[in-house]
Amino acid sequence: MAKELAIVLNNGTINSAVVTALAQQKYRPVLAYGEVEPVEPTPRHRGAYDLQVGHFKPFREHTIPVPYFALTHETAFAMGDPRANEPVEPTLRRLTPLLGAAVSLATAYDAAAIYLGLRVGPATDELARAVEFLQIWNEMVQMTLGKPELEILAPLIELEPWQVVDLGFQVNAPLERTWSCVEESGDPCGTCRGCRSRDAAFMQAAKPDPGKPARRA
Repeated sequence: MAKELAIVLNNGTINSAVVTALAQQKYRPVLAYGEVEPVEPTPRHRGAYDLQVGHFKPFREHTIPVPYFALTHETAFAMGDPRANEPVEPTLRRLTPLLGAAVSLATAYDAAAIYLGLRVGPATDELARAVEFLQIWNEMVQMTLGKPELEILAPLIELEPWQVVDLGFQVNAPLERTWSCVEESGDPCGTCRGCRSRDAAFMQAAKPDPGKPARRA
């Protein structure tokens, strides 16, 4: 019997790789990437997303255009890699139109679930706000929009960055096909907030970064 489908919001980060691997355990994924604007050369997060598409071989994959993020200096799919926490409000604000698009995709595919890599961390007021945000979306989709079986899931929401890395190893997520650097150069810079936080997450998890031979993929 064929697996049911799930929409997975994926932006090429560690969280995206881990949450896609989790979704694939139960569902056949349909991957979706939020594109701020067409850029050449291809942004590294998009390149990492394309590598993950090659790894997971989803049922389908889609690009969601969100050009207005560029006007407000907001980045798409800020549900991120293991970096230091940012305030949850801008993250949820960016997530709102992407979730709306994901619900439309889920309706078109008759999908059973929507997965996102939102991570806030344990036992904080911001965690409570993020959980309430997801509860409201689920109630709106299941009750108001008439999709009682559709679930919006954020399985990483309470985890610390190192726990995401540890879970990634457990589910064989392609961590080498992820991008954490804030720069768009050929190789990770190794000194920005994203690179430092990635190094710290792997160190705390006592795991080798599988992209290390290539200076973190």
